[in-house]
Amino acid sequence: MATVMQKIKDIEDEMARTQKNKATAHHLGLLKAKLAKLRRELLTPTTKGGGGAGEGFDVTKSGDARVGLVGFPSVGKSTLLNKLTGTFSEVASYEFTTLTCIPGVIMYRGAKIQLLDLPGIIEGAKDGKGRGRQVISTARTCNCILIVLDAIKPITHKRLIEKELEGFGIRLNKEPPNLTFRKKDKGGINFTSTVTNTLLDLETVKAICSEYRIHNADITLRYDATADDLIDVIEGSRIYMPCIYVVNKIDQITLEELEVLDRLPHYCPISAHLEWNLDGLLEKIWEYLNLTRIYTKPKGMNPDYDDPVILSSKRRTVEDFCHRIHKDMVKQFKYALVWGSSVKHKPQRVGKEHELDDEDVVQIIKKV
Repeated sequence: MATVMQKIKDIEDEMARTQKNKATAHHLGLLKAKLAKLRRELLTPTTKGGGGAGEGFDVTKSGDARVGLVGFPSVGKSTLLNKLTGTFSEVASYEFTTLTCIPGVIMYRGAKIQLLDLPGIIEGAKDGKGRGRQVISTARTCNCILIVLDAIKPITHKRLIEKELEGFGIRLNKEPPNLTFRKKDKGGINFTSTVTNTLLDLETVKAICSEYRIHNADITLRYDATADDLIDVIEGSRIYMPCIYVVNKIDQITLEELEVLDRLPHYCPISAHLEWNLDGLLEKIWEYLNLTRIYTKPKGMNPDYDDPVILSSKRRTVEDFCHRIHKDMVKQFKYALVWGSSVKHKPQRVGKEHELDDEDVVQIIKKV
C-alpha cells in the first residue's frame, strides 16, 4: 500500500510542478489517467490480505431516500442529526466524538428520509487515513450529501472535503459527461466532436486510452470536455449526486459575513444548536432529492393523502409505481386512472408507460 501511496504522491507533485498550457496538456492527461488508476487500486486492494473493496459501515438502507452528513470533526453533524431526527448521537466539544455511523429518520411531506451521521473525515481520507475509506464508501450509497461546514472556516474545509470526495469518484452537483465512449475490436482510436475542442486533442485522447490499454474505440464529444471527463467515462465507477453545503454555527459570525455566504450556490446557513433555519434546510433537502409523491385511490373511496408512495424523479412511470406497491401488481395490471398535472382529463385512463408528476392520484384497475 505504501508504494501505491508514494506513486500517488509523486504524480501529484509532478502535476503541481507542470505548467498548464497546450504543450503540456498531453503530458498532464497521461498523469491524470495514471492517478485515477492508482486511486482505484487503493480503493480495491488486489491482495488477498486487503480489507476488501472500500467497505462501508453496516447500516441497513431504509426509507425512501438516504442523506449523508459529511464533514470534519466537531462541526456540529451530531447536533444537527439530534435536532432533525430526535435520534441520540453523542455530542461533545472535542473531536472524533462519533466513531461509527449513526442513522436517524426524518418524516417530511409524507416521505421517510434516512439521515446518516458519519464520523468526521480528516485530510487524506481518500488515501485510507482515519476511517475515511469507510465514511466515503457509505457516502457513495446516499442520494444526497450534506457537507457540514463551520461558519468560521467554511471555504478551506469545503475545498478539502471536495478533494477527498472527488478522489473517491463522487462528483458533486455535476451531470455525467455528455460524451460517448465505445470499445471495438479493430480500427484504432476514432475521435469525433460536434463542437470546437479547446481542452482535448487526438494525441491526449490516445495517450489516456493507451494508459488503460485501449487501442480501438469510438469517442464522440458533444461539448468541450476535459481529460478528467474522459477518464471518468472510461473508469465508469463515478457517482453523480446532489450536494448541499450546510454552514453551521452562523450565530458566531457577523451579518455581513452571512450575507456573503447566502449568495453562494448550493449553500444553506443554519445554527443547529439554536435551531435556526432548520426548516429551510429540510426544504432544500427535499428540493435536491427531487422526489415524487403519488397518492393511492382504492375503488369507490377517497384518495389516501396521509401515506403517499414515493418515487424518484428519474423513475416515475405507472409501472415503477406498481413495483413500489407489490412486485406482482404489473402482471395483473389492466390500466390506471390518473388525476393530476400529468394528464389533461380528470381522471384519464393511462398505460404503464405514462410518467407521473408530483402529487398525482392513481387508481390501478386490475385484470379480472
